[in-house]
Amino acid sequence: MNDYKKITLGLAAMAVLSLGIVGLVACNQSSERTEQPPAPVVQGKPVVYQMFTRLYGNTNTTNKPWGTLEENGVGKFNDVTATALKSIKELGVTHVWYTGVPHHAVIRDYTAYGISNDDPDVVKGRAGSPYAVKDYYNVNPDLAVDPAQRLQEFEALIARTHAQGMRVIIDIVPNHVARRYESLSNPPGVENFGARDDVSVEYHRDNNFYYVVGENFKVPEAQGNYRPLGGDAHPLSDGQFDEQPAKWTGNGSRLAQPKFDDWYETVKINYGVRPDGTKDFPELPADYAQKDLIAHAQFWQGKDVPDSWVKFRQIAEYWLDKGVDGFRYDMAEMVPVEFWSYLNSAIKQKNPQAFLLAEVYNPAEYRNYIQMGKMDYLYDKVEMYDGLKAIMQGKSGTEVIAQVQAGMSDIEAHMLHFLENHDEQRIASPEFAGSAEKAKPAMVVSTLISRSPTMLYFGQDVGEAGAIDSGFGDPSRTTIFDYAGVPAHQRYMNGGKFDGGQSTPAEKALREFYRELLNLSHEEVIAEGEYQELHTHNIAKTSAGYNNQIFAFTRTSSAQQWIVVSNFSGEQTGPIRLSLPATYRDSWNLINPAYELSAKLNHSSSFSKLIVTDTDVTLELSLSPYDSLVLEMGSAN
Repeated sequence: MNDYKKITLGLAAMAVLSLGIVGLVACNQSSERTEQPPAPVVQGKPVVYQMFTRLYGNTNTTNKPWGTLEENGVGKFNDVTATALKSIKELGVTHVWYTGVPHHAVIRDYTAYGISNDDPDVVKGRAGSPYAVKDYYNVNPDLAVDPAQRLQEFEALIARTHAQGMRVIIDIVPNHVARRYESLSNPPGVENFGARDDVSVEYHRDNNFYYVVGENFKVPEAQGNYRPLGGDAHPLSDGQFDEQPAKWTGNGSRLAQPKFDDWYETVKINYGVRPDGTKDFPELPADYAQKDLIAHAQFWQGKDVPDSWVKFRQIAEYWLDKGVDGFRYDMAEMVPVEFWSYLNSAIKQKNPQAFLLAEVYNPAEYRNYIQMGKMDYLYDKVEMYDGLKAIMQGKSGTEVIAQVQAGMSDIEAHMLHFLENHDEQRIASPEFAGSAEKAKPAMVVSTLISRSPTMLYFGQDVGEAGAIDSGFGDPSRTTIFDYAGVPAHQRYMNGGKFDGGQSTPAEKALREFYRELLNLSHEEVIAEGEYQELHTHNIAKTSAGYNNQIFAFTRTSSAQQWIVVSNFSGEQTGPIRLSLPATYRDSWNLINPAYELSAKLNHSSSFSKLIVTDTDVTLELSLSPYDSLVLEMGSAN
């Protein structure tokens, strides 16, 4: 992100290039733009709050499996009030990721608004997957009080979010769309996906989809006892879906009848990658990994690119014009990196501060998508998240943290950290850790170990357990497919007061922990300072009381020094004699025999002064179960 900040002025000057680059929305679309107040200036280390919008404001507690919207309720844009947003802001949040906003396939009759009905045979759950987008130029009608005004209601939410000092992120799902993509809201000059496709061939560079020529689509054979809508009758639920010829499925299946565990509700987008994997578009020279966004924008100026590239650029620019401040890109590594260079360099021309986050799970590709694809941030799932999860589950020791962070040292500022999101199990679920308390040390490490942003999933701050069987999918992951209420979050929501009025004492204490930690991360400049781990040194030195259930590191800025120690054990641990390498005497200018330490974060642990001798720099401490200390070095004694 730092290199982006350095070239902000250059990008603004480059904005004039936009009219000359292939793929801009027609000029007459300017009349469609919605005036929004300026986005707030965000300073400090970013904190992202992921809100599953359909669930967030729902006060209904019925939670019937496969229940309808009328039975189980649904959250609306209007439920995210100024009061709700203030409660989010209190957590130190800088960006709200509104998940599930673009209009995706749903099982509810909106034909009165000109929206066609979706077929349960190719929709997951009753409320539908947010990653099977049906119309990129409008929003989910379920989320509006008045579906006819659904876009205006979302625009009002953008304005409310900005008014509370936070920026707005939404999803773009570039790899696939719903099996029946059907936009009603295209701006002038913008065509639907597939509108000009030659369906007589498997592949053409400017087709938006791939085709199984000569075969019609067949609904996959269900597994186990699965029935669409839980077996409820529906006029379109007949095991049939008309798609002639069949298209490739979103995860790349080339079968006319995909398997049940394929992404059968979606179809794959063609970016000019031939069926044999070769590329049918200009490739970036290798040295562009070291070039800035301006150079990338200039590279694509005047280049002939596949039609799908143009369509997704039009989509991104449409939402930027609506006041959206960034995007979370679903399954970005399934899309060629050259497209990301093309799209992201264009986005940064319009909004140099746009927040661009990508879901990428292949560590071998991380640097490619950051350096060549010009992503701001990637999920640190396979490395940091998986490592912390293994520690919490008792499958690994804390040495994995040091290993992961060392391997990420050149890109750590780009690797967004999280412990929950909509794809992962709730920490408090039996399948993960069984207790929200076990997340505390992991959250301290995840939040403070690097310069990267931290993400918090709604309900995580009050220990949501993920125990509701909502219909499609695993209860340990709060449903993204059905209508449901989220009990611990509903208690905090307290009928729209968002004050924790119905929360248990444990839930209140947990939220306060998250509030304190995330604000510390966001507000303190040292949180972006230099990192050095102490774990390897203390294990090698066999420091008294130190073990692989503890992890310690320091952060250093020009004006501050922090020592961070976390206890992943459910037992009282200590006394511990924590040792800092002798090099700290010089790097921290430790010329006196002792220094006072003050706690920036501490919930019942104890610690001594920092003692400096000719051979050692040490402190004594004891750690309560799952507790962490963030200690700031103060005055000398």
